[in-house]
Amino acid sequence: MTSDVMTIREMCEAFDVTPRTLRFYESKELLFPIRDGTRRLFTRRDRARLKLILRGKRFGFSLEEIRQLLDLYDRDGTQEVQLLRTYQVARERLDQMERQRAELDEAIADLKEQLAWGEEALAAFRRAAE
Repeated sequence: MTSDVMTIREMCEAFDVTPRTLRFYESKELLFPIRDGTRRLFTRRDRARLKLILRGKRFGFSLEEIRQLLDLYDRDGTQEVQLLRTYQVARERLDQMERQRAELDEAIADLKEQLAWGEEALAAFRRAAE
């Protein structure tokens, strides 16, 4: 591996992704590897972008949101606009995740109550059968 570019295989190993994933991100214009015949060579910029893509996906951002944030960086070298928009999108996502967690916590509590009721009902049937 050179410090300037990485092959698709090196990218897969470094980021624990498949070649198909890298080709998909390329087709969505999120990555722009250098084409050398049939080879794809990924630059430092591609590696930084992939790291941000994977982080965004982990946080539940859509590919379109990720693309828009990456495009902001390309347009504004100061990163202020990108940072502000990223903060806004991340804040919205966190709020959504917290709402989902609250709904999940409520569903878990309800299910536990139903299981406790079921255990009591089964125990009552067993006692009646004895």
